[in-house]
Amino acid sequence: MTSETGHSSARTRRRAALTAVLALSLGLGAAAQATAGGPRTISGKPSDPITRIADFYGAYVDAQSDPDHGGRLARELRANYIDAAYLKELKAWEDHNHADGVLRAQNVPVAWAVTDNGTAEHTEARITLTWGGGKTTKLVVDMARGSHKIFHIGTKGVGVK
Repeated sequence: MTSETGHSSARTRRRAALTAVLALSLGLGAAAQATAGGPRTISGKPSDPITRIADFYGAYVDAQSDPDHGGRLARELRANYIDAAYLKELKAWEDHNHADGVLRAQNVPVAWAVTDNGTAEHTEARITLTWGGGKTTKLVVDMARGSHKIFHIGTKGVGVK
């Protein structure tokens, strides 16, 4: 019995050593080390509309991920970042679709990304929401340059039919 256990332990150590050698030769060890290590920097400016949209979506997704599913914080974020007239449209959309109008979904994404989509009279951003299974949804968010308020969220920009 002892010799069988000894062979099993030796086999386990050899398998672990072989796995480590394969991981290192394939570069997996370096990749894991790089993602686990160094500090990350995220920056922005409150005067930049894309930063403001990213700040809103980051805070909103965080709030919706909390145990109370957003609660007061989600309402306050909406009031601060979304144009008051558009909040009424958003509420009507939510009542009709039985989903969150900011996320255009009933669930909360596990990740989000904001990309500048340009435009002259206002700022347009493309939002990519990533869900648990890796599936993504793309939205377009339009923000007024003067007020820094979101006045449209949808699958297409304001001027696109």
